[in-house]
Parts: sequence; structure tokens; C-alpha cells
Amino acid sequence: MPSASRIGRWAARGGAPAACALLIVLLTGCVSPIGVNRISAREANNALSADVLTTGQVGPDTNQFLSRLDLTQRYQEDPQGTIAVIHSGLGQADEPARLFVLAELSFAYAQRTHNHAYFLAAAGYSWQFLFPQNAELRASRYDPRTRIAMDLYNRGVSAGLANGTGIDVDLSARTLALPYGQLQVAVDPSGFQFGGYQLEQFVSIADFEVRGLRNRYRQRGIGAPLAASIAKSGQQNVDRWLAARTKVAVTALLRFSDPVQSAPGQEMHATLELYDDTATASVKIDDLNVPLETETTATLAYQLEGAPVWDFEFAGFRKGDFSLASAQDNLFMLQPHRPGRIPVVFVHGTASSPARWAEMANELMNDPVLAQHYQLWFYIYNTGNPIAYSAMGLRESLQRAVQDMDPQGLDPALHQIVVIGHSQGGLLTKMTVVDSGTRFWDARSKEPFEDSKISPETKELLRRSLFIKPLPSVTTVVFICTPHRGSFVAEGFFGKIGRRLVSLPGTLTKMSVDLVKLNPGGAAQTLTVPTAIDNMNGSNPFIQTLSALPIAPGVDAHSIIAVKGNGPPEKGDDGVVRYSSAHIEPVASELIVRSSHSAQAEPETIEEVRRILYAHLGHQ
Repeated sequence: MPSASRIGRWAARGGAPAACALLIVLLTGCVSPIGVNRISAREANNALSADVLTTGQVGPDTNQFLSRLDLTQRYQEDPQGTIAVIHSGLGQADEPARLFVLAELSFAYAQRTHNHAYFLAAAGYSWQFLFPQNAELRASRYDPRTRIAMDLYNRGVSAGLANGTGIDVDLSARTLALPYGQLQVAVDPSGFQFGGYQLEQFVSIADFEVRGLRNRYRQRGIGAPLAASIAKSGQQNVDRWLAARTKVAVTALLRFSDPVQSAPGQEMHATLELYDDTATASVKIDDLNVPLETETTATLAYQLEGAPVWDFEFAGFRKGDFSLASAQDNLFMLQPHRPGRIPVVFVHGTASSPARWAEMANELMNDPVLAQHYQLWFYIYNTGNPIAYSAMGLRESLQRAVQDMDPQGLDPALHQIVVIGHSQGGLLTKMTVVDSGTRFWDARSKEPFEDSKISPETKELLRRSLFIKPLPSVTTVVFICTPHRGSFVAEGFFGKIGRRLVSLPGTLTKMSVDLVKLNPGGAAQTLTVPTAIDNMNGSNPFIQTLSALPIAPGVDAHSIIAVKGNGPPEKGDDGVVRYSSAHIEPVASELIVRSSHSAQAEPETIEEVRRILYAHLGHQ
């Protein structure tokens, strides 16, 4: 290697360019033109997992292909023309690689231009990459491109079939444009029925962020996950049990029947299929059973977004005849009834609503075993009304629902009902499985009921609410934070305030007027129409009578009791109910949860309910 002095003499004689080059070599040492540089683990991971869906830029496989064909600069200047050039090479030995690259490039171009034709093209290219006519060309399931191509297909279908809003999806049969021709879309009508109901108004659900739920459950697979509305069947005895704004999770599959070819102007055909996520977990494509992409949690959250039920909670406590609930039809289902599935009925507590069961519903219905054996029903009631009156609505709604769902009595699942009640809802739950005889009446009046001089309407209402028998269809009950012997909150200052806020419905106001007309010495001296707050005062005859009633033989009862802090449970409470009030015997099980009163959403509570439902099925 020349010395520094010799380099200086060369420079003096006019050899400056060569000297500078040699000096650069000396300064850089022995760094080779080709080699490696160490990067961080995060940079390395990003390089492996980058794709157009995660970064907005095409991934390494596509960039490599563009570089190989010297198309990198052209793609920057003319992405549409570059896609056409690569498309023209289909049918060559590198077709699998071309299909993947075309799918990613088309999706990237569609995202920039909002061109639906390129979203559909991405779906078509992805389909042929995943399911080539020659199975030997099929990519390995370990190939990372397989998952990316499936996601490109799913997003390409939902975006390609979207209408102007980009959210609503049009699943009608029609002719659609592709960059290289036309796509004739036919529709398989068989999937557009859900539990006997017609599906309508489809919304792409994958682009929504879920808030307010602990876990978002989704199954990765093929297809565009959608939320669908239920069209009324016209059968009032069945339709009335469906929740307002009912949404169900479905998956749309666009099954391409023709291979993408290099020639322009071709006509392709595809059939649109729709699958019920609660009934179908996978679909047959060629010789493969491919799991369907599902979004059950997002569908539940979408149904609850802005739902009127949130407005019900405090208003339903204050006003006994608030319009979201009635004494006639106050039981509803999130999905149409499925024969063979056991109802699990949730009964909310004071100043609450069925929406407070969303966390538990999300967890239970994403358990694959429970989802196949149970269906969720919800009871909504005005929580300031007398508990006996609200419990009457629960019992009679259950009886009507069972009759409407199974008029011939052929479905044994409808006679294995599980009722789960939180707080005041637990008291309503107990009133589905006890035989009261005349005890409720006797606790407030010495006059025989049949001899009381009250109007026939009042007498009938009292008979339905105070003289009760166990429902034979209810076989298991679960009490969560239930004030069996009353709530200390109902006895104090806040109870007095709450009592003043409650206005009873017109039916019960008329009853009050009727009762005070009784002769002195009769029932009028003691019998009045109480609020639910009155009922939950530990000194009230109603709660004392109910707590003394045994649960009917053959019914499994379970208690979940919340206690705050780490002290002895027997001396604790949840801020509303003392352990000594929530504890009853005998029960099949009792679990202490270290929580405040709103324990129905606690993971430990949900896991205990899961265990109870498995036990109910015989899966110990």
C-alpha cells in the first residue's frame, strides 16, 4: 500500500483524482461493497412482517419482484400501467409469485384511488394464489404470503362490494368492472336466511374499533365479516321476542370460478355465498376445509352503539311505565331462537339494563362449546316498580316465549332454562323457582284474599304477582350480589331519596286507590303498593317472606357473592349488599368474588358462570 508521502508526490505531479480515490480506500479501511449491517430486533421484525395492510406500503416480496423485473421506478410513476404489465405475464412459471404481487399492488392502488375495481381485482388475484387450479402450485400454509393473501382477499371483497358510504355492503347479483374485464356476480340465496329470518342491510365490521369490552374475539380465516340486520318475518308471536336493532354476525364469501388469465377483456364469474357464523365454522374450497373469518365481538358492540337501552337505566328506575319496557313483552333475544339451544336468561339489577351483561355475553358466546348449546335471552324491567310486579312480568314472559317458540312442546332445551340475576334481578330470579302459597298476602293482611273487597282487576293482578308457583321450565338459577335479606342502602338515606324518585305506573296507582277503599280492619291498614326500594328494606314483610321461601326441589341454585377488601367475607359487603344478606343455604355452590357490587362483568364472575353452564351440560 503506498505511503502518505508518495500519495502527496502523485498529487503534486497532477495525479490528484487517483490520489483522492486511493485516500478514500485508506480512510474506509477494508469495508466490502457487499455485506451486512446489524439492525435492531424491532427493525428486523418489521422487515419480516411488513405488507400493504400493516404499513400502507407493499411488502418485501412485492418489492423484490418489482426489482427483479426492473419495474420499481415505473411503479412509482405509473402504478396502473405496471400492474397491467405484470398481469400480462400470467401463465408463466412464476405465476404464483405474480398473483401475490398483483394482489398487493392492486390493493395498494385501490386504497390510494378508492377504485372498487382494483379492490375486487385484489380479491381475485388472492383467490387464485390461495386456490390455484393446479394444486401443486398452492403455497405452503407456512408461507407468510398465505395469510397476507387471505387478508387481502377478505378486505378486497368487503371494500369491492361496498356502496358509496364504504361501510354498507351490496350483496346483490350484478356485473362489476375489473381492471382486466368484467365480473359476473351470482348470488346463492340459501345463506341469506338466519334462523328462519331474511337477512338485510349488511355492514362491513372489520374496520371498526371496539371499545368498552375487555376482549375482541375474532376467528381468522377466509371471507368478509359482516353485521347483518334481521327482517321481520311477519309472525308477531315470534318477531316480538327479537331485540330492537338486532344484528347478527355473518361472513360473505365470493367464490371465483374462473382463473385470471393474461389476456385483457376477459369475463369472470363468481358466486356470492353467505354463512351464519353461529352455525358454520369452515367452508369447503376445492379439497380444503378453510375456516371462515368471523367478528362476533365487533357485531355485538355495533348493535349496542347508541342503542336506546342505555337511556333506559335511570329512566326505567324512576318511571314505572317508561316506554322501553312493558308488562307484556319485556323479554328479548339477541338472535332468532334456535331449536335445541338452552336459553340463558339474564335479569339486570336496579337502575341498570341488559346492556350491563355485554361483557359476560361476549365471553360466553365466544366459547365454542357454549355457543353451540346455549342462546342468550334478556329480561328488561322498570326497576323502581314493586319486585313482585316485575317478577310477574319475568315469569309470564318466559311462559309466553316458550309457548311461542315451541307450541308443540317438542324442544326439550326450552325446559332446561338457566336464569341469572344480578342484585334486584336475583330476587326476580328466585321468584321463578319458589312456591309462595298465600304467604305474601298473609304477611300484609289478616283478611283472606278471596274475601277481600277489591275490584276484579286489582284482585287478578295481586293473584298473578303474589300467589306464585315454580316455573317447570327453569332448572338452574344463579344469584349474583343478590340482597336476599335486603340491602342496607335501601334502609338508609339513599334509600329514602331513591324512594322519592320513583313514580309507579298507572296500573299500580289505580291499585293503590282501590286498596285504600277497603274497610277499616281489613287489608287497607297494612297493604300498600311499595316501590322496589321499599321491598329491599330488610324490615319489609315482602323481603322477609321471600327470603324464607325454599327453592323448589330439583332446581340447582348457585351464589356468586361480591365482598370488597381482603377481610373475612362473613363480615364484609360489596357496598350495597352484605355477605350475610347474599348468603343462602342450601346452594350447589357459592363463590366469593373480591369486588364491588357491579360484579357481573368481573372475569372471576364470568368464569364461574362458564363453569356452571358447563356443569349444566354435564361437562364437569
